[in-house]
Amino acid sequence: MEKRKRNKKTMIVLLILLGAVLVFSCVKIAGILMEREADIEEFNELAALIEPIRPTNESMAADSALSVPVPTLSLPTASTPADGEQSEPAATEAAPAETGPKPVFTRNLQPLFDRNPDCIGWVYIADTSINYPVVHTPQEAEKYLRKNFDGAYSRSGVPFLQANQTLDSDSLIIYGHNMQNGTMFSDLTKYRSQAFCTAHPTIEFETARGLWCYSVFAVAQIRNSNPWYQFVDADDEAAFSAQLAAITKSALYTTGTPPLFGQQLLTLSTCYGSSKDDRLIVIAVRVPTE
Repeated sequence: MEKRKRNKKTMIVLLILLGAVLVFSCVKIAGILMEREADIEEFNELAALIEPIRPTNESMAADSALSVPVPTLSLPTASTPADGEQSEPAATEAAPAETGPKPVFTRNLQPLFDRNPDCIGWVYIADTSINYPVVHTPQEAEKYLRKNFDGAYSRSGVPFLQANQTLDSDSLIIYGHNMQNGTMFSDLTKYRSQAFCTAHPTIEFETARGLWCYSVFAVAQIRNSNPWYQFVDADDEAAFSAQLAAITKSALYTTGTPPLFGQQLLTLSTCYGSSKDDRLIVIAVRVPTE
């Protein structure tokens, strides 16, 4: 009888503990879901701020490019690459004026520049969740890894340009989280399918200099220690070709003729794989903006 009572008490205690664990887990999951919903709402708010100014066919016929008031960005440079490490402070230099065709603007980014001086532009891939501001903090490489656009804590963070790069670098790398709720750069994983790439070949990156379009050239699964993350500028054509040859060996596939020396490359990078150091990258080459 006594043994039966002890067993009953033990069972009651276990049930109470299990119930407490269940309640705690539910509260924690609910908190995470609420945080993610708040992040999504914030990005939707930011997207609403940048009124689209895409030209109509008639306006394009009258003027092949739109002109809107935009700031002149001063983008700092750094001397060493960083992947998970902070960059050393570096002197700033004003971005040189663009030469050639008149820039095209399709978004009014001025409200974002006014709201956060770290913002340098907007990255977008049609028919995906990738539609976000891009920040750049040369003196604090991963400042926005777990911060929202206004600097508060956020699991989603904000996509950011590699600290030691500028808009004039031969290679640009933008980092974003692979969120389980399908936001941020999670849609990059769909590029493992070449058919998806064929249907989504273009990455838009718009800054104060205008809209830049990039055509996807290669998709690769690599480690965060891969030399590709140290590629910023090529001294000559041979160095540029060597970098491309090395990353092509790691590619799941490529889409055509290799980029030429002088063409700027844009890489979108996100976590993917069995190890915390595994990454999926989508590499694109800048093409003329239509």
